[in-house]
Amino acid sequence: MRTLLTDATLIDCVEPRPQPGCAVLLEGGRIKAIFRGGELPAVGDAAVVPLEGAYLLPGLWDAHIHPDYFPSLADMSLPEQVTLFGNRLQAALLDSGIVGLRSAGAHHFMDVAWKRAFDSGQHLGPRLFACGHFLTTTGGHFLTSGHALEVDGPYGWVKAIREQIKNGVDHIKLNLSGGIMGPPWDLHRHSFLLEEELRAAFDICKLREFKVMAHATNPAAVKAAIRLGAHSVEHGYILDDECIELFLEHGTWYVPTLSISHLTPSQASNDWEQRWVKNRNLAHALCCRADAAAGVHQAGFAKALKAGVKMALGSDIRPLKDAALLELGLWVRDGATPWQALLAATRDGAAVCGMGDELGTVEVGKIADLIVLAANPLEDIHNVRRLRLVVKDGRIVSDKRPPAR
Repeated sequence: MRTLLTDATLIDCVEPRPQPGCAVLLEGGRIKAIFRGGELPAVGDAAVVPLEGAYLLPGLWDAHIHPDYFPSLADMSLPEQVTLFGNRLQAALLDSGIVGLRSAGAHHFMDVAWKRAFDSGQHLGPRLFACGHFLTTTGGHFLTSGHALEVDGPYGWVKAIREQIKNGVDHIKLNLSGGIMGPPWDLHRHSFLLEEELRAAFDICKLREFKVMAHATNPAAVKAAIRLGAHSVEHGYILDDECIELFLEHGTWYVPTLSISHLTPSQASNDWEQRWVKNRNLAHALCCRADAAAGVHQAGFAKALKAGVKMALGSDIRPLKDAALLELGLWVRDGATPWQALLAATRDGAAVCGMGDELGTVEVGKIADLIVLAANPLEDIHNVRRLRLVVKDGRIVSDKRPPAR
């Protein structure tokens, strides 16, 4: 099937400016050709889709997601949870143009199941990169999420990681420290693993050639993760200068998840954030913890951004169709330009998932996962909400254009 998108204002996430008057030819699920400057190729047998000046850009990515949280199967049965997760993933694609997501923890390998269902074409959905459970210690981080697996001792960590690999994950999620959202003994300034546990966990991942997604929230945990070879560091609520130097030295990715510390009643700064905060109804004690952490988190994010640390956008909140859009706004509020935020959610989101050669920019030869917006996100990042089309593998899968009169 051949499709020609005409009269597009192209934001290819290569050049930092909109390019009006472009046409993009899609064939075999990929970008076959790009025509600029008003050049219109011979149509042939291609289906023509006029965009009337709308903004064409790569689909969005969210590089840190979870299913909804249910502490036990008594709260919602496993079949119901799996079904709900699939619905959330499909809504993220069709309603918000989020074409790729990287799981940071899901119990019973429900992320692996949906990844296989989407990859096989059995169901329509985004590209999903799975990790199974997130692994923590006994009395570790976020046990109330339902997605944690508690393990202890060097061999306990090795065995748990082998179980994740056996069940078909793409990467391994290790929780090295505490967090903001948890009971009083689950604190983000605390690290949880002993030195021998850390080394065993990273050693087996290295032997099996699996990338480590490291939940690390304080300088000691961040430095240990980077030095031991983590592919990405998640959260980094507290970063010192040495953390920044190590990120740059090792080329480690940083996924800051600003939403965790920033989305509270006292910090919500627009209608979307206020609506989300109201629906979330977070306990007052947790709001206080988030508010207390927000300033330091923002400072570390700004320092990493200015230094040129490799950064990708990940939200760590739900529902998935809103999460990345909220996180994009927080990036800009905390000092990123719309261009930097957009790259984090397109080019760099694909890259942190190992798909940078195939996705994340609008270039000839790449897979055609694209979105069309009614207004320019480089003028206002919230224009990502003005979705008109979603294209996956060169095929329009969501059409939100107003009906023709």
